[in-house]
Amino acid sequence: MIDLYTWTTPNGRKISILLEELGLPYAVHAVDIGKEQQFDPDFLKVSPNNKIPAIVDDGLAVFESGAIMIHLAEREGRFLPTDPKARADVMQWLMWQMGGFGPMLGQAHVFIKNNKGLAPAAEERFAKEALRLYGVLDRQLEGQDFVAGDYSIADMAIFPWAARHDWHEVDLRQFPNVLRWYRALAERPAVQKGYQVPKDVGPIPMPE
Repeated sequence: MIDLYTWTTPNGRKISILLEELGLPYAVHAVDIGKEQQFDPDFLKVSPNNKIPAIVDDGLAVFESGAIMIHLAEREGRFLPTDPKARADVMQWLMWQMGGFGPMLGQAHVFIKNNKGLAPAAEERFAKEALRLYGVLDRQLEGQDFVAGDYSIADMAIFPWAARHDWHEVDLRQFPNVLRWYRALAERPAVQKGYQVPKDVGPIPMPE
């Protein structure tokens, strides 16, 4: 049994979606970051950087969402190809999410959604960067169903961040390839179930 320490954030949802896609049994441990439970000493033993998500898999503690996804995909031999080129394609888009799509959109949450008017220059910077990143994703999805060949951990990593498009003040209708991809993933039962871990927060947001 895998122990999953998580909360209702895009990074947390990556792992619960992957676990559901893999069909692995797991126990959920909610770490309410609004109550600063990520600083509890017991959790720090699992995740020394005091961030969710983290897992314990047969005694092995793994933190950082990208590392967890690679660990689980390799463990099960699914959603991460072994062919060098195909693997590199998945890995580079996973790293694109880890290094850009996630951190930059996280800053958009801070300045555009949560602190509107506090720092206009920051709002403008991260709004522009959000649009640029969605444009990169849209071009990558031109003519293909998934970001890196077959459905992979890269798609699962990117999707929960795109699910907060309204937080970024991004209209997915401006990005038709992203919208098509987003709707297709949102219909997957494992994505729907994983999105509601550790608690039901309502349906996956859909553009009008």
